[in-house]
Amino acid sequence: MPITNRESDARLAVAAAQAGAAVVRDMYGEPSARFGKGAGDFATAADLAAENAVLDVLRGARPDDAVTGEESGHTGSADAERRWLVDPLCGTLNYAVRSMLVAVNVALRTGATTTVAAAADPFNDEVFWTDGDHARVRRGGADEVLVPSAGSRLVDVNLDPPFPNAPDFRAARLLADPVFGEHFRPRVVSTTLAVAWVAAGRRAAYVTDGRPYDSVHFAAGIALCEAAGCVVSALHGQPLGTGADGLIVAADRRTHTTLLELVRSQVPAER
Repeated sequence: MPITNRESDARLAVAAAQAGAAVVRDMYGEPSARFGKGAGDFATAADLAAENAVLDVLRGARPDDAVTGEESGHTGSADAERRWLVDPLCGTLNYAVRSMLVAVNVALRTGATTTVAAAADPFNDEVFWTDGDHARVRRGGADEVLVPSAGSRLVDVNLDPPFPNAPDFRAARLLADPVFGEHFRPRVVSTTLAVAWVAAGRRAAYVTDGRPYDSVHFAAGIALCEAAGCVVSALHGQPLGTGADGLIVAADRRTHTTLLELVRSQVPAER
């Protein structure tokens, strides 16, 4: 059977993520200057080199597509129908202190929809990917279907700023809530690789404040979770992209409902 455009795009996303992951892996442990980006954020030489590797693959195959890169910014038409979202090294601080918890994220937005995506783990030689209909992980050249599960009870909570829902909601307060402790075990890995882990059944859920919709950091992970059948919403249960901030991704409805109730419990009763 002929390869469809979406299948071709998915293969390209995987190839681009793998190219970035190879650079991240090869440069690991090398002394690297930090290039400040403001508000305590920074990039390393590996961020820049990995993004160049990803862009080389994308532009070689799709020269007319627009791109938004974490480091290089926007290229192509502002109203392009097709735009690639690239986060070449999610977990830069982890990487800079020689922690291997990082991801290379590549996603394609076609109109208002993320149609294909890939999130590569450079150090486990895994690529989580979706063609928009199915979610899989490629390991050793073979693909396996991603199956979400809440069985681990592990929930990743992103504690990095910004906090647009403060003071009504603080992610850190979830960790001290006895109801959270009754149902879940917290994890903080500071990379959106953890979002892909929800799709893979390695995490029960992921919670963050901020503005993840259309973000180079989150687009790939969200697409993976939606294709895998996870429950995905903004922080207060609204659909993503409807003006609400934050993100709850859960392996099942029960886990999502419990976390939603915990988030809502932080809002003052008079609201």
